[in-house]
Amino acid sequence: EAAEYIFDHTIFQDNLVFVDFCEAMVKATNPSVLARAERTEARNGNIHGYRTIADIMRAFNPFEGEVYKEALKVSRITREMFCLMEGRHVHPSTLYPGGVGTMPEPTTFTDYLSRLIRVIDFVKKAVAMNDDVFDFFYEALPGYEEVGRRRIMLGCWGAWQNPEVCDYRYETMSEWGRAMYVTPGIIVDGRLVTNDLVDINLGIRILLGSSYYEDWGNEEPFVTHDPLGNPVDMRHPWNQTTVPLPQKRDFSGNYSWVMSPRWYDKNTNEHLALDTGGGPLARLWSTALNGLVDTPYVKATGHSVQISLPKSEKLPEMTLEWKIPQWSNTIERDRARPYFVAYAAAMAFNFLEKAMGFIRAGDTKVFENYEVPDEAIGCGFHEAVRGVLSHHLVIKEGGICGDTPPPMIPYSE
Repeated sequence: EAAEYIFDHTIFQDNLVFVDFCEAMVKATNPSVLARAERTEARNGNIHGYRTIADIMRAFNPFEGEVYKEALKVSRITREMFCLMEGRHVHPSTLYPGGVGTMPEPTTFTDYLSRLIRVIDFVKKAVAMNDDVFDFFYEALPGYEEVGRRRIMLGCWGAWQNPEVCDYRYETMSEWGRAMYVTPGIIVDGRLVTNDLVDINLGIRILLGSSYYEDWGNEEPFVTHDPLGNPVDMRHPWNQTTVPLPQKRDFSGNYSWVMSPRWYDKNTNEHLALDTGGGPLARLWSTALNGLVDTPYVKATGHSVQISLPKSEKLPEMTLEWKIPQWSNTIERDRARPYFVAYAAAMAFNFLEKAMGFIRAGDTKVFENYEVPDEAIGCGFHEAVRGVLSHHLVIKEGGICGDTPPPMIPYSE
């Protein structure tokens, strides 16, 4: 999972997003900014090796720039890391109900570690280069902070379960949710509303919006109360019934097959269209505010996330710090991405150390027997690479009821 984050965010940031900030683009759209970049020293040049901001921009030119090309190599290496664990990318062949088919062997983990070490120099330099370019744009174009700026309404479902705490029981979901290595949370106007997965679950609503579906509000609910006795809303995914109603597209009425996932804030009676900032912004913001993550490699402070990366081939041991920004805008969504690559790389070292400890102790179990119950409800909270992903299930008479609801749709810049 850590490898997947590194792979996806790197290729997305360096080969797609950064085209907007590369020399070729800025030269064509705003030559005066490029001229200023030629005269502006890069503050982190001692880390990434580029003297001016314009030098960094040239390195990101599509198909020609050296960083653009190096990012493609990194994406290959990190995809190999993923495949060592999950068989293939993008659709894993070693994951199935009850466990995994990859056997935990020292050679598997050392093969993964050797590849991880190869990309750490790039990760450190990427954070430094992005900081330099984004800080420059704020300075060179006053008012640029308004580009893509929106109300701070962030949702994170949490990632990387702590196996010492997580038992996947709904009754203990609040505890094992807070023990995740990326802390779940809903942030509204910069304030942490909740980090409780039970509250997060119960607040999810699937609204019709402008979609081609019939309302199920008058149907018999599948679930009236959760396992803790809390009432479950008719608009909750557990009670959703998908009834297609094809019709002519009408932009003043219904025009889409996409429903409208929202989170209901009982404090304000608002149905919030939560943002994920592409994934990393919400994950970092929630983890920072919660202040719960405390590992040898990543620590949350309440206002920032400190990320420690070990000595690599060319660069020394380094501690990076992502600080909660003033805005939720385009630049901060983009800036969060390389920082979360560093976060994922740091946690990969942590996970490798734990894995080798299990092997030395003889704990190599990879499968858990299970039985499908006749009656049950379940939910799963996770982060897809670019945003939140939740699943809800109702089982009656040994079969799945209704329909799998659409996930909360991640936002990508």
